[in-house]
Amino acid sequence: MHQALTKPGHPEAAVNMLTGVKQRVISVDILRGAVMIIMALGHVRHLLHLPALVEEPTDLVTTTPVLFFTRWVSHYCAPTFVFLAGISIFLTGQNKPIRDHSAFIMKRGLWLVFVELFIITFGLTFNPLYKMFILQVIWATGWSMAALGLLMRTSPKVILAVGLVLFLGHNLLDYTSLPQQGAAGFLWKFLFTTRGDLLPLGSSHNIYLVYAILPWTGIMLLGYSLGPVFKKDFDAARRRRILNITGISLLVLFVLLRIINQYGDPAPWGLQKNGLFTFMSFVNVTKYPVSLQYGCLTIGPVLLILSAIDSLRGKFAGFLAMFGRVAFFYYVLHFFLIHLIIMILFFATGHTWQEAMAADSPFLFRPYNFGFSLGAVYMLWIVVVAMLYKPCKWFVHYKQTHRQWWLRYL
Repeated sequence: MHQALTKPGHPEAAVNMLTGVKQRVISVDILRGAVMIIMALGHVRHLLHLPALVEEPTDLVTTTPVLFFTRWVSHYCAPTFVFLAGISIFLTGQNKPIRDHSAFIMKRGLWLVFVELFIITFGLTFNPLYKMFILQVIWATGWSMAALGLLMRTSPKVILAVGLVLFLGHNLLDYTSLPQQGAAGFLWKFLFTTRGDLLPLGSSHNIYLVYAILPWTGIMLLGYSLGPVFKKDFDAARRRRILNITGISLLVLFVLLRIINQYGDPAPWGLQKNGLFTFMSFVNVTKYPVSLQYGCLTIGPVLLILSAIDSLRGKFAGFLAMFGRVAFFYYVLHFFLIHLIIMILFFATGHTWQEAMAADSPFLFRPYNFGFSLGAVYMLWIVVVAMLYKPCKWFVHYKQTHRQWWLRYL
């Protein structure tokens, strides 16, 4: 039996997607919703753009400006998601016993690891044999939450210090010689250095390790450390000032590091065939593993946007915030929807069941020679977001009017 909480639609009644907080920060929901929509574009492109499985859209030799920035803008999604998760975890822990909140955050993190392994992997591949486990942002988020849950039992200063060390210092490993094989090699890749490693799991299965854990943990810890400025009783003008100063400082640090071209990203920039491509090279920072320069370039604008939308309201803001309130639900659902669309288009364009299980592709119904133009990708992206609107709106209402224990994990 469920218990009614408040009138449907009341924004402060919604349960936080991470931990069940009732008192929401509208700017966090708006920004989270915006990046979830952008994220869908990135995944539609990756799964439905014809050359996406064989060409890198940020390769300046083969890309076009439209393709480059279609990929580049999605760079903002994962760090924003992880950073805002840190803020939300702080806010949900107010007035709760630290040990109880810590234990829940660790369990929530391990649940996300399970979801990445068995639910999102299936949504991506549609392969019930799990020939490949694809470990991405939810994997990194889950382990980062588990680490934060442990650190919450220390002190806010320790959490901030560890976050800064990871954020600012992990690129020191670019200048060291680390093991590449065996248990030590796997551990370094798992924690810090993977660039998208395919690791064998028996004779017929593989692990595609995309996200190294601890650089993302640093981003989450810094989000958690910034959480106090979003408390209800914190002065709004002071909050905006802190967000602006910190955001500008990160962007200045990015520009300085990029000009020096020596530290903070393993891929230096250089002059290209024209000014636009030179600019593309300048902002073409490394996501796998997330670099310091990548973190500065993404989190800096995130802070400035949070300041700018601190008091934003209206229909469009409400539209974005709706997606932001159920971002995890949206995230899981959108993979299944995209792959269902792929399957329909696959058969509609004359392909057969025999072609659906192409040996050279980890994705069922997505052989390497199947896909569409970038223009079609944008149209399909709009279709995906439009189709997700009603389910997400329904789930917002459901979470506003129910309080089953399992909702805290969604």
